Amino acid sequence: MSILSILGIGNGKIKEALKRGTVIDVRTASEFDQGKVRDSINIPTDRISINLQRIRQMRKPIIICSNSDSESEKVIGFLKANGIKEIYNGGPWARVLKIARSI
Repeated sequence: MSILSILGIGNGKIKEALKRGTVIDVRTASEFDQGKVRDSINIPTDRISINLQRIRQMRKPIIICSNSDSESEKVIGFLKANGIKEIYNGGPWARVLKIARSI
């Protein structure tokens, strides 16, 4: 069992969130253009704060993905501090892509 499963945020939780939520990819635009999860939205980390109102209006839950767990956690911390409640760390974008393809 992975540490994510132990914490209750394993593939099953992400899969359920993907069925009814929005994926925000926080990588740079050029990284996003090289590969992405279908229907995901690219909001690079440095643009999250100016997109806060837009994010508040998105379908919930919100799944954050990037190339770096520390980058995702930083974004998740900011969003939670600003009232976004149902948010998940999807981990690397390629992992979220693989889970999305299995739905």
